[in-house]
Amino acid sequence: MANNALFADYYEFTMLRAYFELDMTEEATFSLFVRKLPTRRNFLVAGGLSDLLDDIESLHFGGEEIQKLRSFGDFPEPFLEWLRGFRFSGEIFALREGTPFFENEPILEVKAPLPEVQLLETLVLNRIGSQTIFASKATRIVAAARGRVVSDFGARRAQGIDASINATRAFAIAGVASTSNVAGALAHGLPIAGTMAHSFIEACASEMGAFQSFTKIFPDSILLVDTYDAIAGIKNAIALAKTGGLKRLFKGIRLDSGNLDQLSRAARHLLDEAGLQDVAIVASGGLDEESVERLTADNAPIDIFGVGAEMSTSADAPTLDIAYKLTEYAGVPRMKLSAGKRSLPGNKQVFRRFEGGRAVRDIIALRDEAPQGTPLMWRVMKNGRREENERFTLAQIRDYALTSLSALPDDVQGLSPPPSPYQVSISANLSQLEQETRTKLMTQGA
Repeated sequence: MANNALFADYYEFTMLRAYFELDMTEEATFSLFVRKLPTRRNFLVAGGLSDLLDDIESLHFGGEEIQKLRSFGDFPEPFLEWLRGFRFSGEIFALREGTPFFENEPILEVKAPLPEVQLLETLVLNRIGSQTIFASKATRIVAAARGRVVSDFGARRAQGIDASINATRAFAIAGVASTSNVAGALAHGLPIAGTMAHSFIEACASEMGAFQSFTKIFPDSILLVDTYDAIAGIKNAIALAKTGGLKRLFKGIRLDSGNLDQLSRAARHLLDEAGLQDVAIVASGGLDEESVERLTADNAPIDIFGVGAEMSTSADAPTLDIAYKLTEYAGVPRMKLSAGKRSLPGNKQVFRRFEGGRAVRDIIALRDEAPQGTPLMWRVMKNGRREENERFTLAQIRDYALTSLSALPDDVQGLSPPPSPYQVSISANLSQLEQETRTKLMTQGA
């Protein structure tokens, strides 16, 4: 299939048929938001928007998609014929990718005829949810690295091929410098990283022989020194360097096991003693933000952190309580009354207030209210087409993310929960609309 039209839960299509037969096609607004932040997240970082907009622009039902839907037996020919002409025609307001945000704040809002916004539900939740998870996790790891380089080593343990490729883009937004994932690097124009595995060392007659052979082919390598004994491996690398004279035969060494603090210090001492001060030390092997933060806090002499499964799966927070809910239909505000599942009615905007260049408070308001700070949501699609002035390169998104993150309070940027959560409030007008809508629904018996 040439597009993602069938990437939807089945109930999207059963509701679409019902909307079609009941002529329920007036304009509706759906809002995407996270109900509650994961325990170990002080904020989240918006991701996935550009991929989502590309999906929506190309979404259509060709002959193959129609035939597959016909095979279920639940959809009559008039409905299937209607689907042939389906195109998204509405508008989308969204946070720019790289924006830090908090619970209950709209990440995006979609406004279009009801069947159009309904069909997008699964696609929106998946695209935005997954890349937000990845960007948010990577942001923590980059922060823990305190300016040292972070590289993505996680493709092999990611939860699927598509997830690993999409994750490389989200990691780049967060400031991850490179990836070992060839497909991800090519898909998103990212710097590539990686030289050798332990298997190459093991397959050769000796560790020194492996180093010699590899550097003849790749003279600017990073040598993996801990296959047998890390200190002996470092000494073999130094011995190799001495044979090269003025021509340096490798640019770094990698430690993938053991006490990375102690081993990196020993490696730095031996390398410096041999006059190899410019040889970098790369550390990898089960790293997460806590272990990286301990190493940087103790000033371990590590130049590059290769982070794998913990980042590529967001192991401590692999899911989000993310929802896509109807907030207006036919000009009438809508909301749920379910316990613990608040959804704010109407078309909304998020304003961020700053003092001295630092964010101090967010306000969720109605979109047509007078500005109460800097607006964070922008129209990114109109009449089913992307707004060109809201189309950014990955480098621009990364720079915007860095600027936006640095404006958060220091304790919110940290890994530990802040003494008090970042303040997010609801405007008086939105609060009033929520109460009026609730009262009306309860009076009508919903």
